[in-house]
Amino acid sequence: MDKLQFHNDLKRLIEILPPKIVESLRPYNLDDAIELVLDLGRVGEVRYSDGKTDYLGKDLVTESDIEYITSKIQPFTSDNRSGIPGTLHRISAIRNRQGKVVGLTCRIGRVVTGTIACIKDIVLQNKSILFLGRPGVGKTTKLREISRLVADELGKRVVVVDTSNEIAGDGDTPHPAIGRARRMQVTQPIYQKDIMIEAVENHTPEVIVVDEIGTEEEAQAARTIAERGVMLIATAHGNTLDNLIKNPILSDLVGGVSSVTLGDDEAKRRGSQKTVLEREKQPTFDVVIEIIDRNTLAVYKNTAEAVDYILRGWPIRPEIRKVDQVYDKSTQQETNIDNEKQKEEETLASQKLKFSFSRQEYVKQVKEFKKIYIYAVSRTVLDKVLERLNLHAEITRNIEEADIVIVHKAFAKSGTKILSIANDYKLPIYYVRSNSMSQVQKVVKEALHITDSETLQGYYDDAERALDEVKAAIQKIMEGADKVELQPQNQQIRKLQHELVEQHNLSSESVGEEPQRHLRIVGGNDFKHAG
Repeated sequence: MDKLQFHNDLKRLIEILPPKIVESLRPYNLDDAIELVLDLGRVGEVRYSDGKTDYLGKDLVTESDIEYITSKIQPFTSDNRSGIPGTLHRISAIRNRQGKVVGLTCRIGRVVTGTIACIKDIVLQNKSILFLGRPGVGKTTKLREISRLVADELGKRVVVVDTSNEIAGDGDTPHPAIGRARRMQVTQPIYQKDIMIEAVENHTPEVIVVDEIGTEEEAQAARTIAERGVMLIATAHGNTLDNLIKNPILSDLVGGVSSVTLGDDEAKRRGSQKTVLEREKQPTFDVVIEIIDRNTLAVYKNTAEAVDYILRGWPIRPEIRKVDQVYDKSTQQETNIDNEKQKEEETLASQKLKFSFSRQEYVKQVKEFKKIYIYAVSRTVLDKVLERLNLHAEITRNIEEADIVIVHKAFAKSGTKILSIANDYKLPIYYVRSNSMSQVQKVVKEALHITDSETLQGYYDDAERALDEVKAAIQKIMEGADKVELQPQNQQIRKLQHELVEQHNLSSESVGEEPQRHLRIVGGNDFKHAG
């Protein structure tokens, strides 16, 4: 049925082509073709998904050929795109300096199904998903199929924000490929951000689908949508998560990046400069998926964690999924896991369970401190501290609602009025000497009456110390040591340590029994690691 639909749509494209070009296309099989290129004064081209190009005879494309095509399609929009109603074909124009069309790219649109079977389990979790990948790798195809899946199989209210009719085709009636999802057309790309917000405000969607988020305003609109509890499925400019983090315009999609000044002790402990980059806020998207090629996806299931790892320079490996495989809760990637490793994973799960209950008890101790008013204190740094310690506390802009007040000591004089109000409300006041992470964290602990013995060290703190130990051990190996044994760690942190050792072309293995199991690093060029 899909193939029949494709050939029916292809016939619609061929109908707008000049007879001589139609005749030159007859020897070629267009099943795998992705676009037809017609430039004035050149031979026409057919381009295929594998990178191959066929040239259409010897006849050059003329002005009359281009005029023939443009006369049979709707006028080009401001982004020089047009289409054929009822199909997914897209015709894009190249103009000369006087605005005359001198070239056409006829993108062959087709309905492709089965491309999201490998990530269906993620889609069903109602998490916002961001797709990255180079042009032509299939991002829009996946948006189309997810729209149909969520609207038809899950029965959710889906709105597709369709700039240049890229997702649901040209014409007023959306292409059947998006199922029962509704489509809002965007007349010009500059209005995409407005239509995104309009979709939320006017049409009560549960899911919004957007292609090619590319401006700061669109990134802000995406955050607004996510904060209203709407599931967001989108693509963005950029091939990898690392690229996106470094993009100052779009990094907000994955939490943004800010420069934080560490205290002397913290910088020394990390072995880093005093000024470091850290994630600024919670990401707009819960999951990031890099489309490596049409058959391979790299999945970051926890965007916040992935961004933190990348900014700290820690090794991180996304989950690689193949389009022709199905993954669910009971299915894992094909790996050689021996009985010992399975035992370790069970131990780790047990440790996590104990940690979870301990954390719950810990939160109960501080639950009365819910609202913090700050004056001249970095909100970004405080947010990170609250997140790191997993505290049920929040920052309030209204001092009357506050339980405690934290003030930057250097600005205390200018905040006399705030301090006076705090005293009137009998609110406890705490002072920070600087906006460094370590100083703010110290004062928050004091304000919430948390002692170091009561504080559960976060996973990131443990991992940082463990990786610092690896770096020191690697240095010893480089200086001639035969082997170095590290402190015991849990299985997940040992995995990070193994990967860091691998990056330095050294060997490592896990030795000992739990809870004393630890890494042994040895010199040499043959890398191996286990458990």
